[in-house]
Amino acid sequence: MALLNKFRSLFQAPTAPAAPLPIVDPTGQLPERRVRPRLNARPDLRIVVIDDSATVCAALRKILQSIGLNVRIAGDAENGLAMVMSDPPDLIFLDIVLPQMNGFSALRVLRRNALTRAIPVIMISGNEQATEQFFGSAIGADDFMKKPFSRLEVFERIERLLDEQHVPRRKTPMTMPAPLAT
Repeated sequence: MALLNKFRSLFQAPTAPAAPLPIVDPTGQLPERRVRPRLNARPDLRIVVIDDSATVCAALRKILQSIGLNVRIAGDAENGLAMVMSDPPDLIFLDIVLPQMNGFSALRVLRRNALTRAIPVIMISGNEQATEQFFGSAIGADDFMKKPFSRLEVFERIERLLDEQHVPRRKTPMTMPAPLAT
């Protein structure tokens, strides 16, 4: 059999060495951020991360601080909401699964309050179900990021929300409907 394979190789056209594969992100897509100039958020921005995982909080803090962002951490929705209400940030990363109040309930509170309604929120979840993304966007999430995430994905999510001044803004701010007259 080896002799037959050697004979075949004599008659085959030589093949060129394979081109190096492009770097891809975890979703299998070519990362746009690596092939074009980066658009980073202004370095003085304030970010709040609301997640009960110390690992996720540490990772996000390290990633965000690497470009000069001011990061505050809350381990649950109640403390996160108190932090946001006392000193509104420029962007919030909000986990969906939290002890006591979940991320969807916290997002509803944020969207109903005039002080926090316009703050962009990126929801985070280990579950990539489309229903979570749909429900999150229906109640006012600006983006959705699945765990585990890469540094590249974090920057791309932020970049999608940046305005001309490099500040995250909601693309379609949620307006609360007027109460029904009774």
